[in-house]
Amino acid sequence: MKEENRGGSCVYHPDMAFPSQLLTDDEDLVLDLRPHWWFLAPSAATLAVAVVLGIAALTTSWFRAIDIIVGLLVLAALGWFGMTYIRWTTTNFVVTSERVISRRGIAAKHGIEIPLDRINTVFFSQTIFERVIGAGDLGIESAGEGGRQTFTDIRRPSLVQNEIYRQVENLENRKLQRMAQAARGGEATPPAASIPDQIEKLDRLRRQGVLTDDEFEAKKKELLDRM
Repeated sequence: MKEENRGGSCVYHPDMAFPSQLLTDDEDLVLDLRPHWWFLAPSAATLAVAVVLGIAALTTSWFRAIDIIVGLLVLAALGWFGMTYIRWTTTNFVVTSERVISRRGIAAKHGIEIPLDRINTVFFSQTIFERVIGAGDLGIESAGEGGRQTFTDIRRPSLVQNEIYRQVENLENRKLQRMAQAARGGEATPPAASIPDQIEKLDRLRRQGVLTDDEFEAKKKELLDRM
């Protein structure tokens, strides 16, 4: 597991299992998380109990029928743990510089992608026990058909929440910088937002000192002429 520090918070890259070919050319992988180890706990505990019973059956003179039942229990517990482990290794919660991605599935794959610029709210919940082990649930409310999505067994959900907000802010800053460059170069502002929204963003750049008053007025006039 890799651990690095970003702006005072720890960000984890357990195995970097998310395929890099699924990223766009200018997209960076920020978080690649598998579920918390607690995801494996129920099946692992069942397997441990079954193994103990199996050892006891081998070292005592129980009835043969009971020995067979214990053997079947061990096999069933081993199969459950094996399937749970495979599900664990094939489940990813990913944050990039442009989107949040959830992928899971062994044969049939299921995935959710939420663009960062559509995210409205990120929240998390933890029980007292989950706070102790560093696990919890993460919820994301976004604009669009998906609405609210909840992701369970997330590692350190408070840090993941902070990182998502940080990437949303970084994405907004990159958009503002591109608009400033377009305004200074006399290029048309990209039509991703409405003209009033573009004027508002340009005014924000002016207040931040990125654009001069003259540059702002010239670009504002150009946008108003297009209405």
